[in-house]
Amino acid sequence: MSDKTNICLLNDSFPPTIDGVANATYNYADILTKMGHAVTVATPNMPGVVDNYAFSVTRYPSINIKKIEHTRTGIPLSYTATREILQKSPEIFHTHCPFASTVYGRMLRKLSGAPMVLTYHTKFDIDIAKRFESPLARSAAVKIVVENCEACDEVWTVSHGAGDNLKSLGFKGSYKVMENGVDFPRGVASEDAVRALNGEFDLPENVPVFLFVGRMFWYKGLKISLDGLAKAKASGIDFRMVFIGDGSDLNEVKAYAQTIGLARECIFTGAIRDREKLRAFCTRSYTFLFPSTYDTNGIVVREASACSLGSILIRGSCAAEGVTDGVNGLLIDENSDSMCDAILRICADKELACTIGKNAGETLYLSWEDAVAKAYSRYLELITERRLRSKAAANL
Repeated sequence: MSDKTNICLLNDSFPPTIDGVANATYNYADILTKMGHAVTVATPNMPGVVDNYAFSVTRYPSINIKKIEHTRTGIPLSYTATREILQKSPEIFHTHCPFASTVYGRMLRKLSGAPMVLTYHTKFDIDIAKRFESPLARSAAVKIVVENCEACDEVWTVSHGAGDNLKSLGFKGSYKVMENGVDFPRGVASEDAVRALNGEFDLPENVPVFLFVGRMFWYKGLKISLDGLAKAKASGIDFRMVFIGDGSDLNEVKAYAQTIGLARECIFTGAIRDREKLRAFCTRSYTFLFPSTYDTNGIVVREASACSLGSILIRGSCAAEGVTDGVNGLLIDENSDSMCDAILRICADKELACTIGKNAGETLYLSWEDAVAKAYSRYLELITERRLRSKAAANL
């Protein structure tokens, strides 16, 4: 086997779409390319998109389903796209979504004979429940997820909790935990960058700042954070709460914050793509609030840890894997009273916040370079195993 491997990555979303899985797919493609491998990303087409990357991107037809999920879904039936991908002689397929991408991956695997691995990133039963009212439609969608996962040569999950979720859907196979990395370098932002934030966003220098970064959906635990903050304010503390991100619930979240008396304290920035600005927010903040039981890995928690920022997390959640209460994070029950207690604890003891943040940086941080290097080692094993099986079958 040569040092250069031909790899095809597939996902239902890819930049300019911004979400955690699109970000993961991009980082796999970028880092594998820098490692010297030939990478092709197969993803649905988006009108007007221009792909200007060091790796290849093959777009296949898609349809607009914004009323369902604010994005497009792929129709993997393109002869032109299939020929373009197969001409590059892919040695392994890695799909990051168990819907159109895996359907397409299964077709490409059959035509090429290369193995396919799938990473299970998301609790799809929650997404499916949000998008389909009919129990029959939900059941059919879950069946598609399970069948597509079981059709792969190997399944990876981004956490043990994600694996448990997949098993709960009826998945009978085994899985390996392959955590996602983060593209933040380890270390804090400059003092100048932090000062600039203070002036731009009304962040008084000695006032505690709390932070959330992610899609603005209620199921991220946003109500727990807001209600906890309102109770903390009622106790007499001053603070600022920064919400970074867009999403379909953004206007409702803003309205609710105003209704409960947090109009002055809450700052909604919308999506921020400037990674250095995000690092500055992490550096300025006391604690990252992430009371989500939906997320399977919590990349944003790891990004915060890169800047020595600890998090408040729900005890037993996937995002809390690897976190010890009071050591490298604070673990709470899934309610606003528990959130309020944690916020008050941090405000009363800034040294605790610093210690938790430092420990989070030492124990939770995982770079994308290290994560992808581990994944690539497993790629080579799967490629070798498939070739040995093919050789043995040919000798029968």
